[in-house]
Amino acid sequence: MNIFGNLLAQPTAPAGPRITKQPKGVEVKSKREITIMREASRIVATVLKEISEMVEPGQTTWDLDVYAEKRIREMGATPSFKGYHGFPCSICASINNEVVHGIPNRKKTIRSGDVVKIDTGAYYNGFHGDSCITVGVGEVKPEAVKLIEVAEECLYKGIAQVKAGNCLLDIAGAIQDHAESNGFAIVEDYTGHGVGRNLHEEPSVFNFRTRQMPNVRLRAGMTLAIEPIINMGSKKTRVLRDKWTVVTVDRALSAQFEHTVLVTDEGYEILTDRTKV
Repeated sequence: MNIFGNLLAQPTAPAGPRITKQPKGVEVKSKREITIMREASRIVATVLKEISEMVEPGQTTWDLDVYAEKRIREMGATPSFKGYHGFPCSICASINNEVVHGIPNRKKTIRSGDVVKIDTGAYYNGFHGDSCITVGVGEVKPEAVKLIEVAEECLYKGIAQVKAGNCLLDIAGAIQDHAESNGFAIVEDYTGHGVGRNLHEEPSVFNFRTRQMPNVRLRAGMTLAIEPIINMGSKKTRVLRDKWTVVTVDRALSAQFEHTVLVTDEGYEILTDRTKV
């Protein structure tokens, strides 16, 4: 799940990017805590892998939500999103020009050609895992296929910059450069975040170069939810009247991918890796 800007509001930085080694509130997880987070993240990865293989035209987003909650609970966890700041469901299901935080609905039917974002989290033994995928359903237009491919590539470009000693701007720059070089816009209204005991923790993990947020230096044991969102048109978004669903202002398609990632001395470990479940 992406984070609303005011949930992790950051003070405006002075001119020039500042490097912050570890601001107050950024947690470094212990070996025991990391072990628990691996299991929480495995549960999330399992659910998203299963949904990616089952989603098809004719289903509703409510069908996917019911399935996700059932599977999360079967594996001994609880849905991270359900009830979070009043969110009513276990997944965010955002279709086409819906950017993030789409609320599953019995009447929202998935159709061939749709670009569907499924974001979910699991809370297990006191810790959260968080991840998102974008799925092209049925016969998807070539430009939508490219959008999905580049969004996923952006995620891995960012993850490749993760290791102790690097900074958040290393992640952000890699994501921004890849998106823009392919003709897409980075959504700036929503960012990644730290994750652990709380679904949203410090630091804000931004996807674009900025002087508005602290450029935190990474340390082994940090756990980050890295989640680039890219749009086919304008980067601008707005929130619908349900106070959750975010859409592109120009109705252009949007895609998002997210992993929960552990910072290590040598690099990183993708805790929500779907290829390992």
